[in-house]
Amino acid sequence: MKKKCVLLSFWLGACIPLGLYADEGMWMLTDLKQQNAAVMQDLGLDIGIDEVYCPDNVSLKDAVVHFGGGCTGEVISAEGLVLTNHHCGYSYIQQHSSVEHDYLTDGFWAMSREQELPCEGLSVTFIDRILDVTEYVKEQLAKDDDPEGLNYLSPAYLATVASRFAEKEKIYTDEFTTLELKPFYGANKYYLFVKTHYADVRMVGAPPSSIGKFGADTDNWMWPRHCGDFSIFRIYASKEGKPASYSADNVPLKVKRHVAISLKGVKEGDFTFVMGFPGRNWRYMISDEVEERMQTTNFMRDTVRGVRLRVLAEEMAKDARTRIQYAAKYASSANYWKNAIGMNEGLVRLKVLDKKKRQQEQLLAFGEETGNDAYRKAYDSIRDIVAKRRSAVYHQQAIYEALMLGTEFSRIPDTDALLDALRNAPESVGAAVEELRAGGKKFFNKDYSPVVDRKVSRQLIALYARLIPEEQRISIFQTVDGKFGGSTDAFVDACFTRSIFSSPEALDKFLEHPDAGTLEKDLMVRYAKSVKEGYEAAGEAMKAETDAYNRAHKVWVAGMMELRRKEGKAVYPDANSTLRLTYGKVGSYEPADGKEYLYYTTLKGVMEKEDPGNPEFVVPSKLKKLYADKDFGEYAMPDGRMPVCFVTATDNTGGNSGSPVFNGKGELVGTAFDRNYEGLTGDIAYNPQLQRAACVDIRYTLFIIDKYAGARHLIDEMTIIR
Repeated sequence: MKKKCVLLSFWLGACIPLGLYADEGMWMLTDLKQQNAAVMQDLGLDIGIDEVYCPDNVSLKDAVVHFGGGCTGEVISAEGLVLTNHHCGYSYIQQHSSVEHDYLTDGFWAMSREQELPCEGLSVTFIDRILDVTEYVKEQLAKDDDPEGLNYLSPAYLATVASRFAEKEKIYTDEFTTLELKPFYGANKYYLFVKTHYADVRMVGAPPSSIGKFGADTDNWMWPRHCGDFSIFRIYASKEGKPASYSADNVPLKVKRHVAISLKGVKEGDFTFVMGFPGRNWRYMISDEVEERMQTTNFMRDTVRGVRLRVLAEEMAKDARTRIQYAAKYASSANYWKNAIGMNEGLVRLKVLDKKKRQQEQLLAFGEETGNDAYRKAYDSIRDIVAKRRSAVYHQQAIYEALMLGTEFSRIPDTDALLDALRNAPESVGAAVEELRAGGKKFFNKDYSPVVDRKVSRQLIALYARLIPEEQRISIFQTVDGKFGGSTDAFVDACFTRSIFSSPEALDKFLEHPDAGTLEKDLMVRYAKSVKEGYEAAGEAMKAETDAYNRAHKVWVAGMMELRRKEGKAVYPDANSTLRLTYGKVGSYEPADGKEYLYYTTLKGVMEKEDPGNPEFVVPSKLKKLYADKDFGEYAMPDGRMPVCFVTATDNTGGNSGSPVFNGKGELVGTAFDRNYEGLTGDIAYNPQLQRAACVDIRYTLFIIDKYAGARHLIDEMTIIR
């Protein structure tokens, strides 16, 4: 095969097949014209870069939304239809589900606007403007009372600076139009985002989980994939077209821009680009930090979540009510459990530590050549800090995974206000009681089961005790050891039989005649405080190291930027949940010797994977009939097969879920929903030969909407390129 050697970064210099060109980077839209436009057009972008992003006019950027704060969505009709992933909408599908109306199992389709379901707590956000305010922030920091402090990273301080800038530049803000000022490149640059939030978002359609989550945990993070991972919502606004809280009088939003949808599909070597809100990655880590990540965060996710998921799966299998209650919690926990396992395996298999060491040596050599010892000092400082904080990071991650996330009763409502009123302000007791009563109602919500929490907590508190030495454990273990003979099971059982938070009835009974003594002795109250204090203490124990790390990291990243510029390479910052663009070509790949994975899958694969005895691989009877009849309508491939998913070599991570995948003409061809297992190291080091973004082919999405759900009225809303 003819090859072209493309140096994608100064630590990854590999010969890549020309047809599979991928460009590492989650690029800032403000930099596209200067840094990326020429490359993108050489690769196959057929529209002007201003059509993608233009600071002064409407562009494709204006059809991309931050969905719920953790995913991405794209506007696919002039009346506010938003397409995202099934797993992004999952908690809202679950929110509306019950044993009587099990939308998780059966799917949901609103056949009229009146049937669209409001989603409590869901909002979508448009990015109105992106401004480089680096010089302004530096000016403000120079005037600061503590110029050597850490305000350059403080969200509270940066929010104040954003407000000053908005006042100076007369940028309007209100309840729904807000500002977000964030540091980039280790706080060497700053960008301000002006955002508009829409708080009335309604569920329009979702396939059954047997389509939307087909393959579930087994196929998660894997390729080939065969799931229709999509769901549809609609943005509502006031009659004047303004953002507004939910009201029955609200109307569908008339959007500034929606995307056109192509039925032409994709083929090997096609150029694609993706816009979305990638959450976090750490491309500027040194090798010591990678090892720390493997041995702390990833180890804890693997170890703790594996135990929790096993218990949840056993309980969810017992009855439909528990399954619905814990569906979203299980899915959320399972996602990054498998991610942690795959990342650690990949970091070893792909020798990422060696690549990081070569990267480090290049920058250190550059510093020596230029007579700048700041990079060596920063490197030595980071290494020293990582060594000092290792134990505290390990413990904090154990608290977070096992006790904060794992045991739900660690999140009971705070009782300090009531305790203070009982001790010092009798006149305030009534108000404090009502506040705690309201908090109790939120805690004892429809998705919480004390029975399940008790069983999970028994396992996880015992696991925490095995992972953490006795002298380091949080303070509640003095009670566990002293009053329960070290039996964590006995302690948990006592919590769930004696605490005022053991049941809604127990809380109501206490609130009828509250007293300070009961609150002070309550085991759940003491446990929740101990978990919070333990987590904060672990953070405080490494505060000096964290502060020193941030300063050293800023210098290290500045050095990387300087080196890349010297070598004539474009520069991009780590992901931080802000709007980015990434691009690459559709392409098959070879995960190992003798294996080749094609770039696409078809409905035939769904039928081949069917296993009626495994809930992850059940195929709906209607889908089987459509397949048998080859009733694919206009959505089939030219050879008559029904496409399901494809992969493309774009640089995605968590938060890109739901992102639009565009072809060279800026038309929607798919929705990104996952990465492949071989590419899980991408959060730390991008591998162009192996990393792929898994995407639902838009033709499969439309096929399910039209042929399976019979919701043709939604297709009629869209702009379809045939």
